[in-house]
Amino acid sequence: MNDYKIAAAGGTSGNRIVVTVLGQDRVGIIAAISTILAENNANILDISQTILKDIFTMVMVVDISNCFIDFDLLREKLEDKGRELGLQIKAQHEDIFKFMHRI
Repeated sequence: MNDYKIAAAGGTSGNRIVVTVLGQDRVGIIAAISTILAENNANILDISQTILKDIFTMVMVVDISNCFIDFDLLREKLEDKGRELGLQIKAQHEDIFKFMHRI
């Protein structure tokens, strides 16, 4: 079964997640998010960020294979930080992200 079929069936494969961030630009966004990931032993594999006018956008690919907590709790921590900072933060397994954003 390929990744798209696994995702469509509600399953996941791999240990990589995609973290997306959107909101008003401010000092410390990357530090706040990367701190949560580092505290939980999640490894940032790739990061891209852009500021369009004052809107901050960021996408991270993160390896959670050695993470101290499960994915659902990590996602909650990231979403809580997003609410605290006034940002939209979403974390999805990579295969789900690819399936939802395929062209």
